[in-house]
Amino acid sequence: MEDVARAAGVGVATVDRVINRRAPVRADTAQRVLDAAQTLGFRRAGLISKRISEQQRPLRLGFLLQSQRSPFYTALGHALEQAVQALQQQRATPVLAFMDDFTPRKVAERLLALGQQVDAVALVAADHPVIHQAIETLHAQGVPVFALVTDLSAPSVAGYVGMDNRKMGRTAAWSIAKLSQRPGKVGLILGSHRYLCQEQCEISFRSYLRESAPGFQVLETLVSLEDVALAHAATLELLHLHPDLVGVYVAGGGVEGVLEALQEAAMPELVTVCHDLTDTTRQALLDGHASVVLSHPCEWMARSLCEAMQKRLQNRQPVGKSQGLLPFTLYTVANV
Repeated sequence: MEDVARAAGVGVATVDRVINRRAPVRADTAQRVLDAAQTLGFRRAGLISKRISEQQRPLRLGFLLQSQRSPFYTALGHALEQAVQALQQQRATPVLAFMDDFTPRKVAERLLALGQQVDAVALVAADHPVIHQAIETLHAQGVPVFALVTDLSAPSVAGYVGMDNRKMGRTAAWSIAKLSQRPGKVGLILGSHRYLCQEQCEISFRSYLRESAPGFQVLETLVSLEDVALAHAATLELLHLHPDLVGVYVAGGGVEGVLEALQEAAMPELVTVCHDLTDTTRQALLDGHASVVLSHPCEWMARSLCEAMQKRLQNRQPVGKSQGLLPFTLYTVANV
């Protein structure tokens, strides 16, 4: 390596970076290292040539998102495409895939298939052993897997980018406690307890009201399975069984169905808190069917994720799981 470095006019550390991809090296410098290695008959010249080829082709970053029918995931997909194109130091190509079937085995199959096409992948998924197994398989193949929006407890997850869901749940509870005209019953609607983000929101929501507003009674949690029709039916049943309801917190998918049911019921005093600003939730704020929207900053989240994926692939990130907790945005009718 010393002979190659001397012939190429660089330091030994630069040769090491070319071989082991410890940090980016300019294309012309890497080519000088390769020329010197081939001239001297250096036994790792073939590996250097491979590394240069890898550096020259675009990175392929994969993203496995939930249904494209969801306005939130459509917007997030667009933000991810823009963030990949804006990456510095290296060209990159986004590979987006959307799911309509959220069953763990189907998600695991889609994840493994996408992992064969890309250098790194990020996904939004429930926390399940079958999905963990797929993550471990890709990790063993050298494909890092990142959790997006909701964390995953698989040991080999490369990183997580999303919100502090404990703060989101407590902020939702604070909003209902402060905006309600009187204490009373509160409804809570989740997509699934398998999503760690929603589980954490529920725990912290209940915890805040128990500690700081004990006059509010949180009812048994309803599950929508991220389905708009199921969320609509569950909300109508909730309002029928509890006409004295004072608040509703929607911490999962299917919010369009919930808001439609609230519009049909016409309960203007009801305080409703939901997630993510879309055309639907924006209109609900303006019409008075939603009180507060706690929203993911999609562009910021996309940039943070893509930069973390790039750093991991360039070996510039320390070994271990990276954590990117971003502040959420709070919208009301006053600032929407």
